[in-house]
Amino acid sequence: MVDPQLLEILACPETKQQVRLADDALVRRINAAITAGSLKNREGQAIGEPIQAGLIRDDGRFLYPVRDEIPIMLITEGIDLGQIGG
Repeated sequence: MVDPQLLEILACPETKQQVRLADDALVRRINAAITAGSLKNREGQAIGEPIQAGLIRDDGRFLYPVRDEIPIMLITEGIDLGQIGG
């Protein structure tokens, strides 16, 4: 999904922490919450579109969505994993 070389250079736009690829189980949980209408991005907007993958910040607190094989590395698009207990 995400090119391994690209993954090596990507970092959280807020803290500059490295990111890692989310496992399939977490992506399924996030997409279930999106489908249920219970997930919001950091800007407070409901997320309406499922993700293909996600990049988790090293501290495990935020995930940046991947859509159409493009990582969305914007602070406002980050998903607080505390919303899903993850």
